[in-house]
Amino acid sequence: MRIDQRKNNQLREIKIEASPMEFSNGSVILSTGKTKVLCSASIEEGVPKFLSGSNQGWLTAEYSMLPGSTHPRTNRNNNKKGRSQEIQRLIGRSLRASIDFTKLGENTVVIDCDVLQADGGTRTASITGGYVALHMAVLNSLNENLLKENPLVNKIAATSIGLIGNEILLDLCYKEDSEAGADFNLVMADNGNIIEIQGAAEKQNFDIDTVNKVLEIGSLGIKEIFEIQNKIISEL
Repeated sequence: MRIDQRKNNQLREIKIEASPMEFSNGSVILSTGKTKVLCSASIEEGVPKFLSGSNQGWLTAEYSMLPGSTHPRTNRNNNKKGRSQEIQRLIGRSLRASIDFTKLGENTVVIDCDVLQADGGTRTASITGGYVALHMAVLNSLNENLLKENPLVNKIAATSIGLIGNEILLDLCYKEDSEAGADFNLVMADNGNIIEIQGAAEKQNFDIDTVNKVLEIGSLGIKEIFEIQNKIISEL
Protein backbone atom coordinates (compact mmCIF):
# COMPACT_ATOMS: atom_id res chain seq x y z
CA MET A 1 0.00 0.00 0.00
CA ARG A 2 1.30 3.45 -0.91
CA ILE A 3 1.94 6.17 1.66
CA ASP A 4 -1.26 8.04 0.76
CA GLN A 5 -3.33 4.89 0.13
CA ARG A 6 -3.39 5.36 -3.65
CA LYS A 7 -3.37 2.53 -6.16
CA ASN A 8 -0.12 2.06 -8.06
CA ASN A 9 -1.60 3.56 -11.24
CA GLN A 10 -3.43 6.42 -9.52
CA LEU A 11 -2.53 10.11 -9.81
CA ARG A 12 -2.52 12.41 -6.83
CA GLU A 13 -5.44 14.84 -6.78
CA ILE A 14 -4.77 17.66 -9.25
CA LYS A 15 -6.21 21.14 -8.80
CA ILE A 16 -5.64 24.12 -11.10
CA GLU A 17 -6.38 27.65 -9.93
CA ALA A 18 -6.61 30.04 -12.89
CA SER A 19 -5.37 33.65 -12.94
CA PRO A 20 -3.80 34.08 -9.48
CA MET A 21 -1.62 36.88 -10.96
CA GLU A 22 -3.19 40.04 -12.34
CA PHE A 23 -0.32 41.33 -14.47
CA SER A 24 0.77 38.15 -16.23
CA ASN A 25 -0.64 37.25 -19.67
CA GLY A 26 -1.60 33.87 -18.21
CA SER A 27 -1.07 32.22 -14.83
CA VAL A 28 -2.13 29.22 -12.73
CA ILE A 29 -1.31 27.52 -9.47
CA LEU A 30 -1.19 23.80 -10.11
CA SER A 31 -1.42 21.49 -7.10
CA THR A 32 -0.75 17.78 -7.30
CA GLY A 33 -1.01 16.29 -3.85
CA LYS A 34 1.08 18.50 -1.57
CA THR A 35 3.17 19.88 -4.45
CA LYS A 36 2.17 23.39 -5.53
CA VAL A 37 3.69 25.33 -8.45
CA LEU A 38 2.91 28.87 -9.59
CA CYS A 39 3.20 29.00 -13.39
CA SER A 40 2.97 32.19 -15.43
CA ALA A 41 3.35 32.95 -19.13
CA SER A 42 4.42 36.32 -20.49
CA ILE A 43 4.55 37.22 -24.19
CA GLU A 44 7.20 39.82 -24.98
CA GLU A 45 8.25 41.54 -28.19
CA GLY A 46 11.54 40.42 -29.68
CA VAL A 47 13.42 37.15 -30.08
CA PRO A 48 16.95 35.88 -29.42
CA LYS A 49 19.58 37.11 -31.87
CA PHE A 50 19.73 33.79 -33.72
CA LEU A 51 16.07 34.27 -34.74
CA SER A 52 16.24 37.99 -35.59
CA GLY A 53 14.64 38.69 -38.97
CA SER A 54 13.20 35.17 -39.26
CA ASN A 55 9.58 36.19 -38.51
CA GLN A 56 9.49 33.34 -36.02
CA GLY A 57 8.97 33.38 -32.29
CA TRP A 58 10.56 31.55 -29.37
CA LEU A 59 9.71 30.11 -25.96
CA THR A 60 11.96 29.88 -22.96
CA ALA A 61 11.40 28.87 -19.34
CA GLU A 62 12.69 29.65 -15.87
CA TYR A 63 12.28 27.43 -12.80
CA SER A 64 12.93 28.07 -9.15
CA MET A 65 12.07 26.69 -5.74
CA LEU A 66 11.04 29.31 -3.19
CA PRO A 67 12.99 29.15 0.09
CA GLY A 68 9.98 28.02 2.11
CA SER A 69 8.94 25.34 -0.37
CA THR A 70 11.01 22.65 1.36
CA HIS A 71 12.05 21.62 4.84
CA PRO A 72 14.74 22.50 5.62
CA ARG A 73 14.66 25.84 3.78
CA THR A 74 15.98 25.96 0.22
CA ASN A 75 18.71 28.55 -0.31
CA ARG A 76 17.88 31.04 -3.07
CA ASN A 77 21.32 30.46 -4.61
CA ASN A 78 20.33 26.84 -5.30
CA ASN A 79 18.17 28.12 -8.15
CA LYS A 80 21.34 29.05 -10.04
CA LYS A 81 22.76 25.54 -9.79
CA GLY A 82 22.69 22.64 -12.24
CA ARG A 83 19.43 20.98 -11.16
CA SER A 84 17.32 24.10 -11.67
CA GLN A 85 19.05 24.82 -14.98
CA GLU A 86 18.37 21.29 -16.20
CA ILE A 87 14.71 21.44 -15.14
CA GLN A 88 14.04 24.76 -16.85
CA ARG A 89 15.60 23.46 -20.05
CA LEU A 90 13.25 20.46 -19.86
CA ILE A 91 10.24 22.75 -19.36
CA GLY A 92 11.29 24.90 -22.33
CA ARG A 93 11.87 21.91 -24.64
CA SER A 94 8.56 20.38 -23.66
CA LEU A 95 6.43 23.48 -24.18
CA ARG A 96 8.14 24.44 -27.44
CA ALA A 97 6.53 21.30 -28.86
CA SER A 98 3.13 22.98 -28.42
CA ILE A 99 3.80 25.96 -30.69
CA ASP A 100 4.02 26.71 -34.41
CA PHE A 101 6.58 29.48 -34.11
CA THR A 102 5.84 30.82 -37.59
CA LYS A 103 2.46 31.96 -36.21
CA LEU A 104 3.92 33.65 -33.15
CA GLY A 105 5.67 36.45 -35.02
CA GLU A 106 8.92 37.76 -33.57
CA ASN A 107 7.70 37.42 -30.01
CA THR A 108 9.09 35.42 -27.10
CA VAL A 109 7.02 33.50 -24.57
CA VAL A 110 8.60 33.30 -21.12
CA ILE A 111 7.27 30.57 -18.82
CA ASP A 112 8.06 31.14 -15.14
CA CYS A 113 7.60 28.21 -12.77
CA ASP A 114 8.03 28.91 -9.06
CA VAL A 115 7.64 26.00 -6.66
CA LEU A 116 5.57 27.09 -3.66
CA GLN A 117 5.66 23.68 -1.98
CA ALA A 118 7.68 20.63 -3.02
CA ASP A 119 6.54 17.06 -2.41
CA GLY A 120 7.80 15.36 -5.56
CA GLY A 121 7.02 15.88 -9.23
CA THR A 122 7.81 19.59 -9.38
CA ARG A 123 9.22 19.45 -12.92
CA THR A 124 6.27 17.53 -14.33
CA ALA A 125 3.82 19.79 -12.49
CA SER A 126 5.65 22.79 -13.97
CA ILE A 127 5.21 21.42 -17.49
CA THR A 128 1.52 20.62 -17.00
CA GLY A 129 0.74 23.94 -15.31
CA GLY A 130 3.05 25.84 -17.66
CA TYR A 131 1.03 24.66 -20.64
CA VAL A 132 -2.25 25.91 -19.13
CA ALA A 133 -0.63 29.29 -18.38
CA LEU A 134 0.67 29.39 -21.97
CA HIS A 135 -2.78 28.59 -23.35
CA MET A 136 -4.29 31.40 -21.27
CA ALA A 137 -1.61 33.84 -22.42
CA VAL A 138 -2.26 33.03 -26.08
CA LEU A 139 -6.05 33.45 -25.72
CA ASN A 140 -5.62 36.77 -23.92
CA SER A 141 -3.13 38.00 -26.51
CA LEU A 142 -5.47 37.04 -29.36
CA ASN A 143 -8.35 38.88 -27.66
CA GLU A 144 -6.15 41.96 -27.28
CA ASN A 145 -4.93 41.70 -30.92
CA LEU A 146 -1.35 41.24 -29.74
CA LEU A 147 -1.19 38.03 -31.80
CA LYS A 148 -2.65 37.62 -35.27
CA GLU A 149 -2.96 33.83 -35.28
CA ASN A 150 -3.26 31.08 -32.70
CA PRO A 151 0.17 29.39 -32.65
CA LEU A 152 -0.84 26.45 -30.43
CA VAL A 153 -0.79 23.05 -32.12
CA ASN A 154 -0.72 20.57 -29.21
CA LYS A 155 -1.53 20.45 -25.53
CA ILE A 156 1.35 19.22 -23.35
CA ALA A 157 1.32 17.37 -20.02
CA ALA A 158 3.75 15.33 -17.95
CA THR A 159 3.97 12.93 -15.03
CA SER A 160 6.50 10.84 -13.10
CA ILE A 161 6.75 7.07 -12.71
CA GLY A 162 9.00 5.06 -10.43
CA LEU A 163 10.09 1.52 -9.58
CA ILE A 164 10.10 0.39 -5.96
CA GLY A 165 10.98 -3.29 -5.85
CA ASN A 166 8.70 -5.01 -8.36
CA GLU A 167 6.07 -2.27 -8.21
CA ILE A 168 5.60 0.45 -10.84
CA LEU A 169 4.14 3.59 -9.26
CA LEU A 170 2.55 6.58 -10.99
CA ASP A 171 3.04 10.19 -9.87
CA LEU A 172 5.55 9.85 -7.04
CA CYS A 173 5.48 11.93 -3.90
CA TYR A 174 8.86 12.94 -2.45
CA LYS A 175 9.21 9.97 -0.07
CA GLU A 176 8.42 7.50 -2.87
CA ASP A 177 10.81 9.28 -5.21
CA SER A 178 13.61 9.12 -2.65
CA GLU A 179 13.04 5.38 -2.18
CA ALA A 180 12.64 4.49 -5.88
CA GLY A 181 15.19 2.17 -7.44
CA ALA A 182 14.57 3.86 -10.80
CA ASP A 183 12.54 6.87 -11.78
CA PHE A 184 11.14 8.32 -14.99
CA ASN A 185 9.60 11.54 -16.24
CA LEU A 186 7.27 11.31 -19.23
CA VAL A 187 6.14 14.28 -21.34
CA MET A 188 3.47 13.81 -24.01
CA ALA A 189 1.35 15.79 -26.46
CA ASP A 190 -2.41 15.32 -26.62
CA ASN A 191 -2.08 13.61 -30.01
CA GLY A 192 -0.41 10.69 -28.20
CA ASN A 193 3.14 11.47 -29.27
CA ILE A 194 5.98 11.38 -26.77
CA ILE A 195 7.87 14.65 -26.32
CA GLU A 196 10.49 13.43 -23.87
CA ILE A 197 11.32 10.45 -21.66
CA GLN A 198 13.78 10.74 -18.81
CA GLY A 199 14.75 7.56 -16.98
CA ALA A 200 17.56 6.62 -14.63
CA ALA A 201 18.47 3.52 -12.63
CA GLU A 202 19.28 5.08 -9.29
CA LYS A 203 19.56 1.76 -7.42
CA GLN A 204 17.77 -0.75 -9.65
CA ASN A 205 18.44 -1.68 -13.28
CA PHE A 206 15.45 -2.31 -15.56
CA ASP A 207 14.71 -4.08 -18.83
CA ILE A 208 12.80 -3.13 -21.98
CA ASP A 209 9.61 -4.83 -20.79
CA THR A 210 9.66 -2.61 -17.71
CA VAL A 211 10.11 0.49 -19.86
CA ASN A 212 7.08 -0.50 -21.92
CA LYS A 213 5.00 -0.94 -18.77
CA VAL A 214 6.23 2.43 -17.47
CA LEU A 215 5.15 4.07 -20.73
CA GLU A 216 1.75 2.38 -20.62
CA ILE A 217 1.05 3.46 -17.03
CA GLY A 218 2.47 6.95 -17.61
CA SER A 219 0.52 7.56 -20.81
CA LEU A 220 -2.76 6.55 -19.16
CA GLY A 221 -2.02 8.94 -16.31
CA ILE A 222 -1.26 11.75 -18.74
CA LYS A 223 -4.53 11.07 -20.55
CA GLU A 224 -6.30 11.83 -17.26
CA ILE A 225 -4.23 15.00 -16.86
CA PHE A 226 -5.32 16.19 -20.32
CA GLU A 227 -8.94 15.80 -19.22
CA ILE A 228 -8.24 18.08 -16.25
CA GLN A 229 -6.45 20.60 -18.47
CA ASN A 230 -9.32 20.57 -20.96
CA LYS A 231 -11.87 21.25 -18.23
CA ILE A 232 -9.95 24.32 -17.03
CA ILE A 233 -9.30 25.57 -20.56
CA SER A 234 -12.98 25.20 -21.51
CA GLU A 235 -13.87 27.53 -18.62
CA LEU A 236 -11.49 30.32 -19.67
